[in-house]
Amino acid sequence: MWKTGLLLLFWGLLTSSELQQEATEPEPRNQPPSGKLDFGYVPQGDYKTLAYYEPGVIGILFHMVHAFLYVVQPNPFPEDLVVKVAKDKFGAIQSEYQKPENIVLTLQAIYYETGFMVCAVLGLLFIVLLPLVGLFFCLCRCCENCGGEMHQRQRKNADCQRGLLTTLLFATSLIITAGVLCAYAANQNLSSQLEGMKRLVSSNLEDLQTFANETPTQIDYLIAQYATAKYTVISDLDNVGPLLGGNIHVELGTEVHPALDGVLRMAGAMRETKEALENVSVSLEVLQEATGKLHFNLSLVRSSLNRTLNDPGCSGEDSDATTTQLCRSIHSSLAQLHVSANFTRLPDVNNQLESVNQVLKTDLSDIIQKGFSSFNDTPGMVSDQMRDVVEGARGLLDVISTNISSFSKVFPVHSSLANFTNFIIHTQSKIEDSYPEIDQIDFYRWICCTGLCCMVVLILAFNFLAILCGTMGYDKHASPTTRGCVSNTGGTLLMAGVGFSFLFSWILMGVVTATFLVGGNVEKLVCEPFHTKELFKVLDTPHLVNPEWRNFIPGYMYNDSDLDLTVENFYSNCKNNRSLYSAMRLDKVFNVTTLLNSSLYTKEVAKMFDSVKIDLRGIVLLESEGKQSLIDFSETGIAEINYAAYLAEVNKGVTLVDLLSYANELEAQTDLMPKGPLQTSLKGHTNSLRQIHSQLVIPMEQAMKYVRARSTLNQSIRLLERTASDLPNKITDVLKTIEAAQYLISQNATHVAIQETEKYKQTIVGYFRQYIEWVRTSLTMEVAACKPFSNIVDTVEIVACSFLVDSLNTFWFGLGCCALFLLPSIILSVKLAKFYRRMDTEDVYDDIPAYDTMTRFPRASAPPRHIDW
Repeated sequence: MWKTGLLLLFWGLLTSSELQQEATEPEPRNQPPSGKLDFGYVPQGDYKTLAYYEPGVIGILFHMVHAFLYVVQPNPFPEDLVVKVAKDKFGAIQSEYQKPENIVLTLQAIYYETGFMVCAVLGLLFIVLLPLVGLFFCLCRCCENCGGEMHQRQRKNADCQRGLLTTLLFATSLIITAGVLCAYAANQNLSSQLEGMKRLVSSNLEDLQTFANETPTQIDYLIAQYATAKYTVISDLDNVGPLLGGNIHVELGTEVHPALDGVLRMAGAMRETKEALENVSVSLEVLQEATGKLHFNLSLVRSSLNRTLNDPGCSGEDSDATTTQLCRSIHSSLAQLHVSANFTRLPDVNNQLESVNQVLKTDLSDIIQKGFSSFNDTPGMVSDQMRDVVEGARGLLDVISTNISSFSKVFPVHSSLANFTNFIIHTQSKIEDSYPEIDQIDFYRWICCTGLCCMVVLILAFNFLAILCGTMGYDKHASPTTRGCVSNTGGTLLMAGVGFSFLFSWILMGVVTATFLVGGNVEKLVCEPFHTKELFKVLDTPHLVNPEWRNFIPGYMYNDSDLDLTVENFYSNCKNNRSLYSAMRLDKVFNVTTLLNSSLYTKEVAKMFDSVKIDLRGIVLLESEGKQSLIDFSETGIAEINYAAYLAEVNKGVTLVDLLSYANELEAQTDLMPKGPLQTSLKGHTNSLRQIHSQLVIPMEQAMKYVRARSTLNQSIRLLERTASDLPNKITDVLKTIEAAQYLISQNATHVAIQETEKYKQTIVGYFRQYIEWVRTSLTMEVAACKPFSNIVDTVEIVACSFLVDSLNTFWFGLGCCALFLLPSIILSVKLAKFYRRMDTEDVYDDIPAYDTMTRFPRASAPPRHIDW
């Protein structure tokens, strides 16, 4: 019956009281899109019991007793013997001592108990023989034998004997005193630990109540934390576009973005081509105008110089040889008076510019932006296509919440916990009601033990008083018959101590023997094996309780004896504050992972996402107008421009010769001619050249307008040359790339969508798995921590072994020491009494010559009589 109740309790501790999920679920929190969930910390109960005992100073006595017991019983714990005896008992097999195996068991038990049996036999001999010896001793003394004759022979070493006997008796009494103090300390320790025992019992029961009260709260917390997973899933479902669509967008973007960027760069190249053509046209016009003026002016000067040189004064008969030679030289240099960079010969680019302008009428950039916008709308398209799945998943989450909140309705949780709590309260009440009776019993025990100690104290009092009186009343000049009253009193006290020793010592030894057999065997067979965990090995012996059960706990609780659940495992797990779920292996009865897997409908959630089909064919990266615009751009004719001619003219100087140098040289040659009309005419031409240089050449070389025009023309031509280089192939490559990206989206995006949907599904299902794993880990490590159960075992061990058995063993150890040393105390007291008591007769020797043996009277004589005696 109690097994059923215990199972209900365990089931109840693992399934919370009724919990309305809607009332206790926390508000939705802003969760990260994905990642590890934070379920917080499971609330823990505060267990007050500290199952640890430090005996203090008396621990030294405990260790002495343990050492003595090891000497008495050095054999290891007889595990096999105990197991065989236990199997025989629990199997209800009637013992047949004639069987060989039973004889072997008996011999093994005798061998193990040899030390205890020897000590017990000696104790029994002591109990039986000492009263008999005391009886015969009394009879013997009544017959004035055994020291009963009140006569003492005087010897020369009498004082030495007296001192030695006194010292030995005093030392023996000190040892007996130590023994009685040891026994009394153990007696007091047992009484003083009674309050500690009460506190331990009370704290253990309070911990059990805490265990019963906190466990439902912990389970409720586990159930309530489903909301964390739920709202995280809802958050991810609400953001399915950015999450799933965004991942698809990123995955496809590795192919799409480079394609669109290529088209975008080509659109930029179109605009740059237009700007370059416009710059070429403007710059060419400026340079052609300046070059035309210069060419015209140089032509005029050259014609004038040619007419002047054709003058008869230069080449006629009237001219001298020098003039003729100079004229010929000047005439030969007239070919240098030409412009170098003749931009008027370069063709214009108006046709190409017109073609590019025609192409740019189609706004390719706008078309590309539409492609980007269409592709960037992937999350929105995914969100629209996933709407039905999201709604279905949200509905499934509500069903899961209802199922989780109804867990506790399956089991009688409230009644089990209420009954368990009432049982604890009732037990605590009964224990507290028994405290007065326990105190009374302990008082009677204390009285009895104190009475035994008082017997020894009485004997010690006689011994110490006798020694004191004998020492204080000693007179070295007094003869045995003339000893004083004080000394005689000491001797009388010694004999009184001897009498009480005979009366009490056998009683003390009887108590010592009985408590020694009980306490020693409990220490060696229970307490010591518990500390070494050998006792657990006995309890966990296969088929010990039932021949059909390998392990009796799972065999009795779950009808599955092969389950790895032993007493030692259960105790160790609880000692480490593991949960009751793992300590009792309740996963075999209540597998929370399986239950939560079915309850959370993880397979149904996965199936909903498996049916998702994402279609991205509505995305158009580049419309046909944009493609045609690229084709038209490749046919604008910019590749037909004579870039070499442009660059050649740009790199030429303004004139073939430096006009200023030419004018100076011409002036120098003119100065060599005789003065006359010819020289004057040539000098006029020299000034004209200088004027052309200053007004036309220098501005074309230095004026910003012309410098900028030449630079712009140079840069623009080079840009156009780079752009036109292999332009058709570049356009073809761009179109192929954009077509490949479009094909990827239209035809192969399904594969990418399936992969990303699977990842998204695993993320959603992963939240449930995290919750299941967290619940499983919490149930295994934190929920219903069974430390109170191991504390109960430790408390029983502390109370039974540390409080009771150690105190009991220390008591008999001290009392046994007293009983044993009473024997030498009796002998020494009887011998010493002769030196303390006043004798009736004594040996008398007359003071006569030693050779006269006839007058020497070595016989006893009565002491003189005094009226004051």
